[in-house]
Amino acid sequence: MLSLNNLVKTKNKKIKRLGRGNASRGNYSGRGMKGQKARSGVGGLKQKGIKSWLMKIPKKRGFVSPQKPKENISILELEKHFTAGSTVTPFILKSKGLISNPKVGVKIIGKGNLSKKLQVKVHAVSASAKQAIEQAGGTIELIVKKKIEKKSK
Repeated sequence: MLSLNNLVKTKNKKIKRLGRGNASRGNYSGRGMKGQKARSGVGGLKQKGIKSWLMKIPKKRGFVSPQKPKENISILELEKHFTAGSTVTPFILKSKGLISNPKVGVKIIGKGNLSKKLQVKVHAVSASAKQAIEQAGGTIELIVKKKIEKKSK
C-alpha cells in the first residue's frame, strides 16, 4: 500500500542559472561566447520561421465581436417558472437554470403570452415583451451596466 512514509525520494536537479554575473557559472555565465543569444533581452529567436507557420493556419473570415451577446428569455418561460407577484432578476434566472451567465446580460423577448404580474429587473426588453408585461400589471426596471472609463494621460 502506498503511503507517505514509504515513498521513494527523488533527486531535485538544480536549474542552470544563466546570465547572472561572473559568480554564477564563470566568465560567460552559461551563455557561451559572443552573439545574439549571449546578450540580454533576446527573445525573438524562438519565433524563427513563424510566417510560414502562420500562413498554414486557416483564417476566420469576417468580424467577431469580443463582446458576448445577451442571453434571451421568452415570456413563455417566465410564465412557466415564476408565480404571480415574484421578482425576475438575472441571478434568479441563473438559479432556476434558465440562463448560464447572469453577468453577460439578459433580454426578455415577447414570445408567448403572460398572465402573471411580475417585477422584471433585466438588462434589455423587446417592445412586444414590454407591452405584454405592462398589460399583465407587472413592472420593468432596466439594469444599466457600468462602463469602465480609461484614465487620461
